[in-house]
Amino acid sequence: MVRINAPIAVGTAVTVLVAIAFAWWLSDIPLGVDSAVYRAGGSAVLHGEPLYEHLTALPGWVPELPFTYPPFAALLFVPLTALPAHVCWGLLAVAAAPSLYVALRPFTERAYVPLLLLAAFALQPVWQTIGLGQVNLLLMAVVVADVLLLRESRFRGIGIGLAAAVKLIPLIFIVHLLLVRRIADAARASAAFVGATALAFVLLPKDSLRYWTSAIFNSHFAEMKGWVGNQSWQGFIARTLPDGRVATMLIGCFGVLCAVVMMWLVRRLHRVGDDPAALLVTASCALLVSPISWTHHWVWAVPALGYLCTKVRQSVVAIAAVVFTGWTVAVVPGGGGAERTWNLGQAVVGNAYLIAALALVFVLYRRLSDVDSENAVPVVARGS
Repeated sequence: MVRINAPIAVGTAVTVLVAIAFAWWLSDIPLGVDSAVYRAGGSAVLHGEPLYEHLTALPGWVPELPFTYPPFAALLFVPLTALPAHVCWGLLAVAAAPSLYVALRPFTERAYVPLLLLAAFALQPVWQTIGLGQVNLLLMAVVVADVLLLRESRFRGIGIGLAAAVKLIPLIFIVHLLLVRRIADAARASAAFVGATALAFVLLPKDSLRYWTSAIFNSHFAEMKGWVGNQSWQGFIARTLPDGRVATMLIGCFGVLCAVVMMWLVRRLHRVGDDPAALLVTASCALLVSPISWTHHWVWAVPALGYLCTKVRQSVVAIAAVVFTGWTVAVVPGGGGAERTWNLGQAVVGNAYLIAALALVFVLYRRLSDVDSENAVPVVARGS
């Protein structure tokens, strides 16, 4: 039997993705909608055009999509303007395999990493991220490296700060650093975020003012909040209840509850030395409380499955993996408000990602209970 090691797995994935990128470029088949938007945002910066209005550099095959990231992200995307749109997609696609390797390393045994890495490409969050040309895998790898791999580096925290300046959701990991008492790392992360944002204000003052006063609210996607592709708590509420006080109250109450559970569980897991589990709790909370958690944002399913490989039965891991292959979104009515017609069975299937995150948090809580039991000192009866 030929044993696959991590370099072979990464090299195989990179080779296949390079071949796909090359073939798509030669055949001129559109691929990478979001990477084309990134490139168009960089072009807007380069040519002094408004960043949060119509993007003139969008290819004809890309829908009329807005640039929704902070201005600092657009500054980073400027180099993409020197490349054709297909090549930009290819670069982000090729980065997927190394990102998955970094994201898996601290969560599972070394022997599991190659197989999990290759199997991850069958999961919807991964293949959808690659197909769209998204940065989700890169940002996840940066966070994992900052929290779990760079423990001896004096630059710890800076990666999280820069990731948050590109896409705001990683800000929650600064809170994570505070919860695990890495105060200096949290300070560096905050300084990196503020510094990057300030740089964008200096170089792009109008766009920065526009983003932080109006574009940040992302009204373009507000009407899509109830779409099945949004696997957040707010998406669940939008699919289940009409807009109103009850819906707003449930969203707020869940946010508070999630924050309280996250703070308690993260600190407890950190105290027992299970920092990978603590990070998964924070990532799950981020996906649940974010107003928009598209299915391609759920790349944290990969390290979660890696962690579960060493903690639960393999059949449970296989079932969990199947949930994230994309079928749950495909088999239920979706779009145009069809989600409001779901019966109970369709609601369970259509909210499967959200339910899986809640189940993971419960499993991690049970893991904490098991560790406490293992560490308990038995009481010896008197006179024995």
